[in-house]
Amino acid sequence: MSNNLNHIVWHESEISKSDRRQLNQHKSALLWFTGLSGSGKSTLSVELEKVLFEKGIHTYRLDGDNVRHGLNKDLGFSPNDREENIRRIGEVSKLMVDAGLFTLAAFISPFREDRNRIRNLLDDHEFIEVYVQASVEVCEQRDPKGLYKKARSGIIKDFTGIDAPYEEPANPEIIIDSETQTVHQSVQVIVDYLEQKQLIYL
Repeated sequence: MSNNLNHIVWHESEISKSDRRQLNQHKSALLWFTGLSGSGKSTLSVELEKVLFEKGIHTYRLDGDNVRHGLNKDLGFSPNDREENIRRIGEVSKLMVDAGLFTLAAFISPFREDRNRIRNLLDDHEFIEVYVQASVEVCEQRDPKGLYKKARSGIIKDFTGIDAPYEEPANPEIIIDSETQTVHQSVQVIVDYLEQKQLIYL
């Protein structure tokens, strides 16, 4: 395997990320939504995508469950599989940012090291960590997919927040308190951030 890798050479494109951004008339970045299951990551990313689309922003949304139907269908939920799940999404997201897209990735991604590894794949200001904050108690009350109930009964093992840890972001770019903020308010917080950082318009 290693000998074969020695013969792999990067093939440069004649169209750059800057060219694609100029064509789109906006910059590109990865908005990484992290938080417990049931915190509202996917709901928020769906609504934000609609708002950005209406503004003429080229977007694509990656969701934890959706990706496990295809790209990561071979992975389970062991620590190693979780790490590989996030690694693959990071590489896909990097490609999408290079393509000039605002990429919205909604993943529990419980470990800081995994999230920081993705941050390091991208250029400065291209990784925007959005911590969708909600307590285990509130998420368990919501339990939209019935996962907490299954975890409590032992049907699901290594469930984040119950018998597997979640490491809160140390310095996220954006914190959304989904216990007190509506989805509309949360979307506006993110849009305001993108406008303040001059990411939406060139």
